[in-house]
Amino acid sequence: MPTTALIVDDSKLARLVAAKLLRLIKPDWEIAEAANAEAAMAVMGVRQVDVALLDFNMPGKDGLELAADLRVAKPDMPIAVVSANIQDEIIARARSVDATFLPKPLTEEALAGFLSGAALRLRRAAL
Repeated sequence: MPTTALIVDDSKLARLVAAKLLRLIKPDWEIAEAANAEAAMAVMGVRQVDVALLDFNMPGKDGLELAADLRVAKPDMPIAVVSANIQDEIIARARSVDATFLPKPLTEEALAGFLSGAALRLRRAAL
């Protein structure tokens, strides 16, 4: 069964950029997209999702609130919170829900580092 990454961002352009980078790094992974936290939870209800990339600043629930919800639903899922808002408080809050913080604009190098760790975490969980 292929690994599925969920990209959640209210910006369609940001989702396209993240999906393009993800396809470069992990061409065999499937990609699901959502524009907000509510849509992300709906996707989680109908699809197997293994990894999540969450925008921090979204209308409604922000990415950190969504990360906390996802952590309850899937305690071992690798989660990254992606934001241009690079404040210590945001980074600390991401860590408090066991999420990785990735700065925007998202780079291939930063995403590759996260996905490498995510793939390792998924392999360990499957054992």
